[in-house]
Amino acid sequence: MKYPRSDHCDGKTFFNPEPTMRNAKGRRMGFMTIIRARMKKDPAVWANWPAFVANRDYPALAAPSVCFIGHSSFLIRLPGLNILTDPVFSKRCSPVRFAGPSRVRAPGMRMEDLPPVEMILLSHNHYDHMDISALKRLRRLHPKAVIVTMLGNAAFLAKKGLTGAIELDWWDETQVGETMVTATPARHFAARGLYDRNETLWGGMMIMHQGRRLYFAGDTGYTRFFKEIRERLGAPDFALLPIGAYEPRWFMGPVHMNPADAVQAFQDLGARRAVGMHFGVFQLTAESIDAPLHDLQAARAASGVAAAAFFSLDVGESAALW
Repeated sequence: MKYPRSDHCDGKTFFNPEPTMRNAKGRRMGFMTIIRARMKKDPAVWANWPAFVANRDYPALAAPSVCFIGHSSFLIRLPGLNILTDPVFSKRCSPVRFAGPSRVRAPGMRMEDLPPVEMILLSHNHYDHMDISALKRLRRLHPKAVIVTMLGNAAFLAKKGLTGAIELDWWDETQVGETMVTATPARHFAARGLYDRNETLWGGMMIMHQGRRLYFAGDTGYTRFFKEIRERLGAPDFALLPIGAYEPRWFMGPVHMNPADAVQAFQDLGARRAVGMHFGVFQLTAESIDAPLHDLQAARAASGVAAAAFFSLDVGESAALW
């Protein structure tokens, strides 16, 4: 037995307590079904970016603040602590450099311009969240940065020369200086190849720092666990929630939230404020590039959530945390 048995692990591989990746007949979708769904993406819907025309030169904000680097990558500046979430700086999120989803917008901050980084959060091992070349370069630039990730990822990272990662099971916690990080459940999956599906864990993280709570959801479909996260860890002062890569719903719904799901998650968590992520950089699914922003606006209006409470940032733009 490689891992402890639990409600999400059989001892060798991980699974979701809630069903995922099944077709309309309730059958588990095979690899070719996933490939066919991926191939239905229409490049034309990503040909233009009406809301964000180009990377602008935004001023950096002092702590406490959050800067949107792109996709699920943020620089979180807390008093005495700088955190990177799922840092992806490469041109493609792919196992090869010559094919796969290519970014349509440059990172909102160059790696060389980052302030000293003390912590890196890695939610799971998908290529649009775990960028090994970026992590290696970050390790050279910020050798003291602590990597916190999910169960099973430390060994893989060590094989890539990234030793010393702290890995957590759901609800496990680790103390780094004065900061407490707790791994939280998510409804997703893991794989970097054809034969390693769910051999490592996925999840989000709650950061407790100087009496404040900041929640990073990672990659997830809508889940009952949002309410449990609030009950067990408290309502976050600020949440980073995915709002993109959600069409078609029959395929993506179990593992990726759409904006309406994200607004419901925001309410379940009882978060004071939230920012959207996982959109506008890599075309992973079928919706248009600006659909997450329009759908978020509609979801807020339908739920009575103020625009200032759950908002989006341009790539390179920062906002105060509280």
